[in-house]
Parts: sequence; C-alpha cells; structure tokens
Amino acid sequence: MSKLTATATATCTAHSAIVEQTGEVVTQPLLAQRVGWLAGLARDLTARLVAAQWNPADPDALASGVGLDGRALPAKGWMAARRLGWGVAPKPGVHVCDRVLRCVQEQAARLLRLALHRRAVLAALAAAWPKDPRRRTEAEWAALRALLPDGVSAADVRNRTRQIRAYRDAHDGVLPGDLTEVEGPPNVAAQVGWPPPTGNWPPWSAPASMAPVCG
Repeated sequence: MSKLTATATATCTAHSAIVEQTGEVVTQPLLAQRVGWLAGLARDLTARLVAAQWNPADPDALASGVGLDGRALPAKGWMAARRLGWGVAPKPGVHVCDRVLRCVQEQAARLLRLALHRRAVLAALAAAWPKDPRRRTEAEWAALRALLPDGVSAADVRNRTRQIRAYRDAHDGVLPGDLTEVEGPPNVAAQVGWPPPTGNWPPWSAPASMAPVCG
C-alpha cells in the first residue's frame, strides 16, 4: 500500500520590511512591488529551465536517479538539477544571487518530477493500446493495470486516452513516444519556492526602483 504525506500550510500578510544594511523601512506597497518583481523573475527563469529540459532525454536522466558524476540524485530538487548540469542565467543586466537560483532550480525539478508520473501513465497506455480505445476488453484492462503506476484514477486513464487518440489521429495512426510529444512544458506560477538550503538571502542587484529586499 502506498503512503501519502499531507502538508499543512498557512497564509500570512507582510505589512512592511526593513533593509538590514541601512535600516530603511519598506512600506507595504513598495514591498509588494518588490516581491512581485522577484516572483515574476523566478517564474520566468523557472519556465526557461523547464522548457530547456522538456525533451525525452532529460526526463530519462531525472528518472534514472543518477547524476552526471555517477552518484545518486539527491531528494532536494535544486541539488538534483545541479548534479544533472541543469542551469539557467538571468537576462543581461540582472544579477541574481545563488539562493534565488536554487529556488528556481527547486521549482523546476519539482515540476519535472511531477511530469514523470504523467509520463509513466502515458507510456503505459501507449504500450497497452487496445484495438478499440473506447471499449477495452477485460484482458486489455488487465494488461493496462499491470503497467500503470500506483494512484492512477479512472479519470486519468480516460483523459490520457483521449489525449493519445487525438495525437494518433493527427499522426496517421502513430502512437506518441513520449509525454513531450503530446503536450508542452507545464505552466509555471509566479512564486518563489523555498528550498532547504541554509543561510540568509545574500544581497543581489536588480533595477534600482524594484530591487527586492534580501535578508
């Protein structure tokens, strides 16, 4: 029996902040502007990183659990991304501290790890493709269940079957070979994930009017 872990979260509102180096009080509107700029930056960098790895080979590398150096990939997403050599750089003129890049790599790795499950479902459906996808026989259902990963619902099977049928109809009856062939990279939310690395947020630079507060 598979085990599930529930994580509880709570929301909070930041009303102001203080720049540690100068003691300047940052008001809520300016704080919201700076945090919004940071969240947008993290989203754009994460989207670029995920898109760069959205191909059959890179998910294979992630699923293998082994880095370029032959060592097992860590559970922490940002460390796994670095061990696989996955990185992204900001646009010219913007300097991003390593802590922010870790957040970006963590979010990207989590999205790609989630995609591995969808990829496994699609691979199982393609491998056990029935004669009539609208009505599987008992034998065909048994063959499919033997290949599907744990936790797949009937709705997942139904939706992915429709997705494969649409691809097959558009490609002269050829089944897709990978998830990356039937859908684009996942959408990335404008948020800053909080990975486990230790240490405070170091100083970094951005446009003067919108530079986020680090500390």
